[in-house]
Amino acid sequence: MIVVVTGLPRSGTSLMMQMLHAGGFPVLCDDQRPADDSNPAGYFEFEPIRRIDRDQSWLALAEGKAVKVVSPLLRYLPASQDYRLIFMARDLRETLRSQKTMLIRRGIDDGLNDSAMADHFSRHLTEIRQWIRKQDRFTVLDCDYARLVADPASGVDSVCDFLGVPLGRQAMRDVIRPELYRQRSEPEQ
Repeated sequence: MIVVVTGLPRSGTSLMMQMLHAGGFPVLCDDQRPADDSNPAGYFEFEPIRRIDRDQSWLALAEGKAVKVVSPLLRYLPASQDYRLIFMARDLRETLRSQKTMLIRRGIDDGLNDSAMADHFSRHLTEIRQWIRKQDRFTVLDCDYARLVADPASGVDSVCDFLGVPLGRQAMRDVIRPELYRQRSEPEQ
């Protein structure tokens, strides 16, 4: 089994990887993308994932571990494996603001229209979730970022129950830092 932490970029995937690591679950990551102001606890990424469309030779390294694969790359995971997918979800407005803030910190102007990006991400999420449901290789746990931050105990329990392995639940809860939830949306009326 391979545990895949997925979702859109800036949806809480790094937080989930940090939680798993703190709880004692082995993670596959490298130090190619160091922590920064946008992710002070680190990204927990594995550089070869970026080339998954051309090279899956690293996949054997992921067996029995958790690895972060953003949702646009899920289609490249070979059907020959079984995956436990922890799908991070976050309010799309928050995701877009967080992405834009991160790019500004890096001095990058994406030049993209927020409305067009929201439409693109919304379509992508609908399509990828439909595709996942048709795949036998995935068992999925949906994890809402806002709920996880608001109620860490419940979120951690759900993850531990889903994985079915003993993990350090308190250590996982301790990783969740509400002060880093900086791009909050106002509730819709």
